[in-house]
Amino acid sequence: MESKTLETLLIDVADNGVVTVTMNRPEKKNAANATMWDELRQTWSEIALDPDVRCVVMTGAGDAFCSGADLAGQGSVKRHQLQGMNMINMTIQALYSIMVPVIAKVNGVAAGAGMNMALACDLIVAGDQARFSEIFSRRGLSVDFGGTWILPRLIGLHKAKELAFFADIISAEEAERFGFVNKVVPHAELDTVVGEWADRLAAGPPLAMAMTKRLLTLNASADFSAALEAEGMAQTVNFHTDDTTEAVKAFLDKRAPEFRGR
Repeated sequence: MESKTLETLLIDVADNGVVTVTMNRPEKKNAANATMWDELRQTWSEIALDPDVRCVVMTGAGDAFCSGADLAGQGSVKRHQLQGMNMINMTIQALYSIMVPVIAKVNGVAAGAGMNMALACDLIVAGDQARFSEIFSRRGLSVDFGGTWILPRLIGLHKAKELAFFADIISAEEAERFGFVNKVVPHAELDTVVGEWADRLAAGPPLAMAMTKRLLTLNASADFSAALEAEGMAQTVNFHTDDTTEAVKAFLDKRAPEFRGR
C-alpha cells in the first residue's frame, strides 16, 4: 500500500507499517457523502489484504473527526434506500474486519455514523476538544453504522439507551467516564500520544495481535467453553510461528524482539 490522495481521503503510509487514513472534507466537518463511503470501504478492504500494514490510525482533517453522514450529499445514483444502507453496512463491516489494531484519533466532533466509526476502532484517543453524540434521533432516525451492536457491548445496555434516546452531545471527559474512550489528552498532545501508541502497536507481533483482536471480538458474545477452545486454537498457531521463537530468543538474549509477521 502506498500514500495517496483520494477525493475525500488522505492516505499516509509510514515505513513502520502505520497507515493513517484522514477523512478530508473539513468544510463539511468530514461528513461522509457517497464518495467517502465508497473510498472508505475500498481503503479498508485494501488495508485488510496488505500484509505489510501493522496499525491503522483513523482521523479527520481540520477541527472534526466525522460529523456523520452528509444527508445532502449522498449522490444521484438511483437505488432503493435499502440498497444504499446495504452499501453503508458493507463499509463499516470492512472497518470492523481489519485484523490489525485500529486507533481512532478523535480531534473534534464525532457524531452519528462518525461516532460509531470511532467505536468500531479498537482504541479511541480523544483530544480534550472532542465531542461525541449518537445524534440520530435529532434527525428523526434510528441508530445505524453498527452502533446498536457495538455501544451496548462497550458501556452496557441502559447507558447505551441513554446516549441513543437523548442524543446529547457529550465531552471527551464524559465519554471517558461512560467507558468508550480509552484516553483523553490535551488537544496539542493528540498527535504525539497517538503516534506513540501506533508505533508500539506496529512493533508488536502481528499474527499474535491479530488473533488476540479477533478472540476479544468474537468471545465477547461466546460462552466460556467456546472462548477457551478458540484461545487454544490461536495459541497453537502462535507456538509454530517464527515470531514466537524470536520472542523467546530475545528474552533469553535480554534484547527487544524483532517481529516479522510470520
